[in-house]
Parts: sequence; structure tokens; C-alpha cells
Amino acid sequence: MTKDALFEIGLEELPARFIDDAEHQLKEKTAAWLKGLRIPFESLTTYSTPRRLAVLITGLSEEQTTIEEEVKGPAEKIAKDESGNWTKAAIGFTKGQGKSVEDIYIKDYKGTAYIYVKKRIEGKPTKELLPDFRDIITSITFGKNMRWGTHSLRYARPIRWLVGLFGFEIIPFEIVKVLSSNVTYGHRFLGEKVIIDAPANYEEIMNQQYVMVDAQKREAFILQGIQELEQEKSIQIPVDEDLLNEVRNLVEYPHVFLGEFENEFLAIPEEVLITSMKEHQRYFPVRSQTGELLPYFVGVRNGNGDNLETVIKGNEKVLRARLSDAAFFYDEDRKQSIDFYLSKLERVVFQEQLGTIHDKVNRLISLTKHISQCLALSADDMEKALRAAEICKFDLTTSMVNEFTELQGVIGEKYARFYGEDHIVAQAVREHYLPKQANGDFPETVIGTIISIVDKLDTITGCIAVGLLPTGSHDPYGLRRQAIGILKMVHQNKWHVSIEELIQLALTVLTESTVQISEKESVAVNIQDFFLQRAAYLFKEAGVEQDITQAVLHEQIGDYEYSLAKANLLSLKRNDDNFKPIQEAFVRVLNLVQKSEASEVNPNLFETESEKVLYQKFCTVEEAYQTTSRNAEKDLQLLGQLATPIHAFFDHNMVMVDNIEIRNNRLALLYQIATLIKRYADLTKIEWKQSF
Repeated sequence: MTKDALFEIGLEELPARFIDDAEHQLKEKTAAWLKGLRIPFESLTTYSTPRRLAVLITGLSEEQTTIEEEVKGPAEKIAKDESGNWTKAAIGFTKGQGKSVEDIYIKDYKGTAYIYVKKRIEGKPTKELLPDFRDIITSITFGKNMRWGTHSLRYARPIRWLVGLFGFEIIPFEIVKVLSSNVTYGHRFLGEKVIIDAPANYEEIMNQQYVMVDAQKREAFILQGIQELEQEKSIQIPVDEDLLNEVRNLVEYPHVFLGEFENEFLAIPEEVLITSMKEHQRYFPVRSQTGELLPYFVGVRNGNGDNLETVIKGNEKVLRARLSDAAFFYDEDRKQSIDFYLSKLERVVFQEQLGTIHDKVNRLISLTKHISQCLALSADDMEKALRAAEICKFDLTTSMVNEFTELQGVIGEKYARFYGEDHIVAQAVREHYLPKQANGDFPETVIGTIISIVDKLDTITGCIAVGLLPTGSHDPYGLRRQAIGILKMVHQNKWHVSIEELIQLALTVLTESTVQISEKESVAVNIQDFFLQRAAYLFKEAGVEQDITQAVLHEQIGDYEYSLAKANLLSLKRNDDNFKPIQEAFVRVLNLVQKSEASEVNPNLFETESEKVLYQKFCTVEEAYQTTSRNAEKDLQLLGQLATPIHAFFDHNMVMVDNIEIRNNRLALLYQIATLIKRYADLTKIEWKQSF
């Protein structure tokens, strides 16, 4: 026999950003809980709104599944004494399982005999187990928690009611003095207190109380309303997925409406208008059929269509006030100059030990000069890069960015163009904040990319230098994201630059500033390790196996673009039979010299022709490798020329001969070859025989 079950957690309004994850947790935890209890069910459906989380379980068995399991006890030699009688260990084991020694049988397990018993676990009635669902409710985690009253429970918001039903019966349990019942509450203003007569009727009952408990149906209802407005008004309403998800979780009963604002506000940059609408008011902007921003907005009301005109006017009034402020800030900001805003940066602290934003900008200028030289920029581009570095932070002290912090950089570009800056410089002011997320957009210009890398490199280097290395999930300055951004930008632009050289440049600039750094060498190691971990993460994302990642990044990242290409190539070579002779030769050399030290090779001590041939080939290959164009495939082919003479060397020479001078000379030759191979990768770290 089966019944349906329903649990609902009634709460004060949850933050929209918590709801989807909480609903997912509720579903996963409930399914795992029922599986662990051995209670079969047909389906499990979760619901969520700002005021509730709920789960409906259909076809829930009225009884646990009865099972028989085999329980392993001690080894036979422990379970029996010398006379073959059962020991206290065997007797205690059987008693603990509710059995006697007569129930024991013996089985072999991994070559050893053990005693076993079979144990029958009778299923309990489901209704006796369901009150423990309280543990599922209290185990749900949130981004931020709170306490209320005198209760010790930490939860996102106070729990106000609980529903627990198994068929028509109430499942009795209590959380923070709130008792479960069959009573829930409808929409805060349109609904009322209501009894759930059966779990299967939950969604329909809530609809009657102006609550759409299915989040996906609320979203579909919002989209339908938007599409109807588009058709009716011949307009476009771009739907931002993140905003749609948020709005869906802000309302229990959505009703889409169209509002408007004065045409004069269109003189403000549209990014400001859209930010005011989306970020501050949760409105969707409206565009014409040709893409121009129109003086309208689309909002979603939590309720029905009653008194909608009043609601629209109220929303228009709130937006009008925000846009009026924005228009005032926009006009006032442009009365000043870039130099005026730059001077104010001297009073804005970046980080206590790293100084002000003005100090940071000075470091950015120095670092930009160094990196521009590394990239061999033209004089004109270097001039633009230095100017972009100089003014990239000026908009932080404008009133507009103070009000709309999300628009830092965007406002900087708008104002820089207004003040007559070169368009590439102005664009770099915006682009240097990119990418803003792990998979965000990259700068489109070379200048913007340089300033973005310089800014992030200075932040990472400075923070780690003063002891702000991220730990666990604590990364307040977003250093991991910024390091990944640097590596991705280098890769995207196919720049053949050493990451370690960039780090050293940043450290040099930092030490030449007013920042106090102790133990510069250990700081450099920490920063390099930090970047190595990020590079390994990106290699994994790119599908590179862990052992090949370790082989390529065994000491440093070097040229990231080149290192990633080497890793991808070695992944292919792993199962290439034609590469096997080269791999075997290289690995043999690398293994043999693991405990050797660098020393000079004396050609006069060579005794065999194979030694001479190997040494000559090594000198030729090493010289060619010094001037390589960093092409992973061509370089591996170049190194591969050593394989045949290496095999010949081992065929005709014993390395560990009694003559110490000859032995050390041969080891020195192999050590130099191994050093050259390791510049490409440490092939000993690759599991060559394993199939992937």
C-alpha cells in the first residue's frame, strides 16, 4: 500500500538568491533520506516561493522494505580457540547481531576465513519514521543564516509554520517551537489561512490562494506576459536570464505590467538607465523593433491585476527619482576634469598595507611600461597603454560610480570620450575590468588586455606579498578569479610570455614602491605556486589529464600558451606507438640521473663512438632549441632526434663503470640531456602504460 506525503516549510521572505539552491537541496536530501530508510516511492516534486519550500512525495510505501543482510565477524582463527570452541569474540559478535553461535557460518574473504551471520531487518511502518524529516529541514544550508528569538537554530529566515502530511494524517514534529500541521497560508495579501486536505491537492489549493508554488510555472507565466506586451505594443523586451530567475523568486503570484518614464532621461548613457532598472528596481528595459532604448520598463507585480494603475504609478515614481539622481550626477560629473578625479584618488585607500588607489595607479604605469616592452609594442601603442594605465581608475571618484558601483569602467569610458581621450584609451578604461566572471567577456583591444593583466597582476602580487593569500573558500579580493583571467587572456591573445617573468616584474615594481615586503624570495615562491595551481585548474578544464599536467608544470608555467600546447600534444602521444621509442629513451635518461648533479662534460674522456655521437647531437639540438619558435610539435620533433643516439649510447656503454672519472662524465652528459628534456616536460610523471 502507498500514500502521498507532503512537507512544507513556511518562512518569512527568503532572499531570491537562496531559493533555487535551497529547493535543490530539499530534493536531493529527501531522495537520499528515503533511499537510506529503504522506503520506496514513485516520484518526488519540490516547490518554492519566497515564503515557502515544499516537497510532494507520491506513491510512498507505508512500510520500510524488509531486508536480509550478511554480516561479517572476526576471522575464524580469532572466533575459535585451539579446541575448536567458539571464543568470547564470536559469542559477543553474534549477540550484538541478535543471533547465537548456531547461526554462524564460515566464508573465505580475500584468502582468509571469517565467520558470518545472516541478519533480517524488519521494515518499520513509514509513519513512525517520517517525523525525522525535521532533520532534513534543519540540514538545508544557505549563504547567510540568522537566529531569532531565543532559538539556537541558524536559518536563512524565521520558520513560521510547518506542514507534514502522510495521506490524511498529520506527521507530528516540531522545530523551534513550531508544530507541524495541515495548515498553510496563501498569498500575504490576497490569500488566507487554509487546510491542505490531501498532499496531491497542494498545488491546486495554493493556486486558489494566489500562490504559484511551481517556480518554473511562475517563470513561464512571466515570459507569457512579456511576450503579450511585445505583441501588443510592437516592442522588444530583452530578457536577462539572471534577472528573470531573480524576479521569479521575488513573487508568489506574478503579474507583468508596463510602465514609462520621461523621454529626457534618454540623454543619460543607456548603461545607467538599464542598471537603474535591472539592478535597483528589477525591471526589464524596453527597446524598439530596431534596437533603440525606449522610455518604458516592464515590471512584475506580486499579486493580481487589481488596482494595477496605482501600482504602475508608484513604480514610475520610484524609477523617476532614481533617474533624476542619475541625470544630476551625470551633469555634475562632466563639469570637472580627469585630473580632478585623479587627484581625489590620493584619498581612496586600496588596501591598508598597499596604499591608496593613487599608489596603485603609479605601480600600474610602471608595470605597463615593462610589459609593453616585453610585448614589443610600437611607440604609439605604448603611449596609449601608459595613458590608459594612468586614467583607468579615475571614474572611481565620480558621483555616478559612487551611486552605480556596477558601472565602474563603463562610466570611465563614457567620460574619457567626453573629455577627448583617444578612443582606444577610453575603451581600455572599460576593458581593464574584464573578465568580470570566470567565463566573462575578454577585452577586445591589445591595450585593454595589457591594462587588465597589469591591474590584476598588481592586485595578486600585492595582496600575497602582504599576507593576503587566499585560504579555503576565503578570497575577498577575488585573487583566484583574477589569476585565471590573466592566464586566459594570455592564451586568447597567444602571447608567448613567461608567467614567472610577469610575476618578477610585478614584484620589482612593488619593491620599488612604498610597500614594505619582507622575504621577497618566499613571496615570489608563494605567488608562483598560486599561479601554478590556477594553471593546473585550467588544464583540467581543457581536458588535460593530471599526470600530463604535472609533467608539463613540474617546475613552472613558463609560456602558458606553449605549455598548454605541449600538454595537449603529450596527451595524444600517450597512445601513439610511433612515439614509444622516443618516450622510452627520454624516460630512461630522466630516471638514471634523478640523484645526479650538474657538472661539465669532458669530450676527451669519451671512450666509444656512441658517446661522441650522442654528445654532438645533443649540442646541435640544444643550440637549435635555444632559438625555437615555441612550436610544441616541432620542438618535440627536434628533441626526438636524440632518441636514436640515446638508445645506441645505452647499447654500447655502461654508465656506472668502476672508473669514477668515466662514470661521472657519462652521468654529466645524461644530466645535461635530461635538463634539456625537462625544459619541455618531465616525462617520468606521465603514466605511459595507462589507457585514458
